[in-house]
Amino acid sequence: MGKRFKIFAAGLGLFGLAAAGTFYLLGPERVWRLAGDPDQGSVDWDAIERSPNPNDALACSVAACATPAEITLPLYDATPEELLKEADEIIRGGTLSGNVQRVDDGQDPNAKRYVVRTPLMGYPDTLNLGVRAVEGRAGLLLYSRSLLGRSDLGANRRRIQKIIDALRPKSLPEA
Repeated sequence: MGKRFKIFAAGLGLFGLAAAGTFYLLGPERVWRLAGDPDQGSVDWDAIERSPNPNDALACSVAACATPAEITLPLYDATPEELLKEADEIIRGGTLSGNVQRVDDGQDPNAKRYVVRTPLMGYPDTLNLGVRAVEGRAGLLLYSRSLLGRSDLGANRRRIQKIIDALRPKSLPEA
């Protein structure tokens, strides 16, 4: 029994090494594309269809979206255009860990969409950014969702929180 177990364990180890080598030779982007297009598309901020799994996160300014959000944001003392530009700079400027690629077509002046890949394994998540004019101020909308897995272990919420924290010193009104 001991010899069979050792042979089985050695075979399993070799298989694992071969799988890991193949993963890194092909690259995470190619491997994860087998699960589908990493860009999960735009969202309708008035009727967001949330994931049935705990692998997404939503943050909205007060009165900016109808769907209940985990993170409620204040309204910002800026125009929607200014807020969108600032949030885009934060997202693409290195605040997020991992590779960030803007994937929308640029047709909606109040929204941008990104595919964010995690640093180690390159898991693709879609991040939607939107802004709206609300009561003479700017409302911020952020929705981050994973393509793979049932749970993201809080990664999407942390991603959104990093954006909010980077935005806070410059845009949030004093309490």
